[in-house]
Amino acid sequence: MFSNLVRFTKDEDGAVTVDWVVLTGAIVGLGLAVIGTVGSGALDYSSGIGAHLTAAAVTTY
Repeated sequence: MFSNLVRFTKDEDGAVTVDWVVLTGAIVGLGLAVIGTVGSGALDYSSGIGAHLTAAAVTTY
């Protein structure tokens, strides 16, 4: 029983899992921040393009 306890305390697999969870959370958070920042600018830009295309006159022959 004591040997199982010693082996359990020396096992580092759980620590690696925690590291990966923290890194994945940071990457997801950074991605959401980028989407939030770039998304509003892209929406404004595409609205401007849509307004310009709507106002353009198309001549057909």
